[in-house]
Parts: sequence; structure tokens; C-alpha cells
Amino acid sequence: MPLTPDALATARSALATAFDGGAPVEFTADGTVALRPQARDPARCGHPDAVAVVRTSGSTGTPKEIVLTRGALRASAAATAQRLGGEGTGGEGHWLLAVGVHYVAGLAVLSRTIAAGTAPVALPPGPFTPAAFAAGAARLPDDGGPRFVSLVPTQLARLLAPGADPAGVAALRAFDRVLVGGARLAPELRASAEAAGVRVTATYGMAETCGGCVYDGVPLPGVTADTVPSDPADPAASPRVRLAGPMVAAGYLDDPVRTAAHFPRGADGAPAFLTEDTGTVSGTPDGGTRLSVTGRLDDVVITGGVKVSAAAVAAALEAHPGVAAAHVAGVADPEWGQRLCAAVVPAEGDVLPGGALPAALEDELRSRVRTGLGPAAVPKTWLALDALPLLSTGKTDRQELTRRFAEA
Repeated sequence: MPLTPDALATARSALATAFDGGAPVEFTADGTVALRPQARDPARCGHPDAVAVVRTSGSTGTPKEIVLTRGALRASAAATAQRLGGEGTGGEGHWLLAVGVHYVAGLAVLSRTIAAGTAPVALPPGPFTPAAFAAGAARLPDDGGPRFVSLVPTQLARLLAPGADPAGVAALRAFDRVLVGGARLAPELRASAEAAGVRVTATYGMAETCGGCVYDGVPLPGVTADTVPSDPADPAASPRVRLAGPMVAAGYLDDPVRTAAHFPRGADGAPAFLTEDTGTVSGTPDGGTRLSVTGRLDDVVITGGVKVSAAAVAAALEAHPGVAAAHVAGVADPEWGQRLCAAVVPAEGDVLPGGALPAALEDELRSRVRTGLGPAAVPKTWLALDALPLLSTGKTDRQELTRRFAEA
């Protein structure tokens, strides 16, 4: 939600005061500041250096309050500046705030501007439109300094949509770097952005890591990305992604059990975060590492006694030229244990009455999945949608889709 200039100034000032020793803060969607002194109580999974609390339910509906410290936010801002500066633009510059400060991406923008000594510019209040985006970008200082913005994929898609106001694309091109995170950046969307001359970087991270800490698969300076077994009893289980570095949060407020499970300490005492994602890590020619996120731990569906990766099925569906987006999940079923379900957004908008796919397209998709992943991976329930339901963060609303699958 865009903020008025006064609300933005107040939010930035409150965070700066917290950095200087004032009470930790939490922001609401309209930029209202709530003080959270309990975030500095270690007995409540807080930290003496806490400066902010980010509240999130994620896409699964499990509420969490993440405690971010002074050191973590500063480390995140410094690593971001170093990576962006390494691209020859200078890493500390002017930022357009296009996401709410109650989300970690917006909070990170405030933190970066505090570190850079610059003032962020927010989009004008109202719906996100190409015209509003262009108007906000036009208010950034024109002093030759680098210009940056963080977006979610949904925002980028709206700016690049056929027939959209060309002012939005022109504004995108003027940024030295457009960071896109919060949800998976589809290869087709990235290709469209790059074809339009937009300098895009896909970021991976979460509130527990002060936002994106892996850019285009490469960890930021000071960040280590590796994997650990997700199920020691099953050697074939997809490995779980672990992120470590100084930008890792202190833990979950008033939730010691979850904090202990997700925030282990390494042998050297370095903070780490066990994500809910699966992935692989490979080497790079320069001796670094590259992270590829392959899915989520809860993506594995056991249907008829066979384990199926919902992410792999969704990727197979989205690879079909007739599919714009897809989501696959399992729901309880008395016969199969879990019934594999797919929600598909046809590229041409061919949604038949009752939410059915055209028969020819469904047959092609069934054949594609059966050939590539085996018969057990073929969804038993199909929904055709005009668009996937999204949370305000731009992530797919998995709970809403699971509800629709259960009703189908």
C-alpha cells in the first residue's frame, strides 16, 4: 500500500530512531508506527539489538512475528549495496518504494536509504498502475545517482502487460536495477522484461533473512547457501535450503519452539535459517556457489503411495505454450490418500463455463505430465482460472486454492 509523503517520512524516522537505540517498531499497511519493546526481551525470543518486527502469515496461513536486529538490517543493506555497486552503478543510491513498509521488502528499502543517507520516494496513494509507477519514478532525484526499485512479479507483469501505459515501461528502463522478489519470477516474464530493456534481478529470501539475500541464484557477500537433508530417513527426499549470514533474524517473537527449529547456530556461532524450501547448490566458475530453489517441503504429495513433486508438475504445465500460470497441490482423498489437483490459467483465456479447461488443452497437459513425470503425477482434478488468487505480497494464495480444490 503506497504511503503519503508524511507517513513515509514518519516511518523512516521511526526506523532510524530504532537504529539509534529507540524502541523497536512494527509498521501497518498505512505506515502507522507501533512500538514493540518486548522484541528486546531474550526470554520472548527477542534480542537486545532488535529494531523491527515483521508480521507475516506467509502463503500457508501460519502467523509469525520475525524479530529483526540492527546488525541484521545493516548487514543486509551493506551486502545489497556491495552487490549492486559491483555492477558499476554504485550500490547506494535512490530508491522508489513500491511495496508496503509492513512487508520486509519495504522495510529493507527504508533500511537501505538510512544507510545511504538518502530519502525514499513512495508511489502516490491509490492502486498500482503504470501511470502511478511512472509518476513515482519521476519524483526521484535527478542528480546522476543510481536508481533502484523492488517489485513483486505481479507488479512487473502489470507494467509489461500488452496495451499497458508505455510510461510504465519507460520508467522501468530508467532504473539501474529492478529487484523482483516475494514470489517466483517466471522465465517468460523475465524474458519479456529484458526484451523491453529492463535490468532485472531475481531475488530470493524472506523476512527471516531481512529480505532477498540471494540474487539471480548467487548469495550476497557474507551469505552462505547450502542444503541439509529434509528427511534423514529418506535419502531420496529433496534437500532443504539453509541460509546463513549476518542478515539472519533473531527469531520468532513468543515462539521458542519454532525459533529453535528454524534458527540453528553453526559450529562457529554464525546465525542460520532453515527454510521451508527445497533446492540444490552447485559451483560457479569463479569458485562461488549458485542456489537453485526447486520447490517447498510441503510440495511433496503422496498419492496412491507414490511421492510426487507438486512443483515439478506445475513446472511441466507452465512449460506448455498454452499455459500462462499453474499451481499444483494435494488435498485429502479417501481413495488416494492425497488427490493431486492443478489450477491452470490458459494463455489465451480459454476458461469454459464451470471453470473447465478446453478438452484439447487438458489432454495435451495430461500427456505432457504422464510422459515427463509418470502416470502418478497426472492431476486428477483440474481447475481453469482467469488468474491465480494472490496475497497482497504477490505470492500465490495457497490456502484459497486448497479450499477450491477440496470443493471441486
